[in-house]
Amino acid sequence: MQNLNIITRKADRKHCRVFGKVRYLTKEVDARILNMSITGVALEVRSPLYAASGSRVQILADDLGTLHGVIRWSHNGRLGIQFDPNSNARAQVASYFRFFHKEVKPVLAR
Repeated sequence: MQNLNIITRKADRKHCRVFGKVRYLTKEVDARILNMSITGVALEVRSPLYAASGSRVQILADDLGTLHGVIRWSHNGRLGIQFDPNSNARAQVASYFRFFHKEVKPVLAR
């Protein structure tokens, strides 16, 4: 098996199905958040986003608002984004889990 140098989150993740966009510089692509914790998200992008690990991005979603973060890994159309510790992300995600989140099960196993 290939080592992808993916740094895993320590916080508990919850599967979700939230649709939105990821913005990098002036480019926006449609995305779907696959799982989320108070420290970051794993998401799937519908078209390529040419941004390297360490790039600053924004996640725009109706249920979450705008979240700021840094790309930690990218593989096969999926991104791992760690939230900016200086942003409101922790409060926004906590609010999402309190008021909007509905537990979903993954449709396909990898």
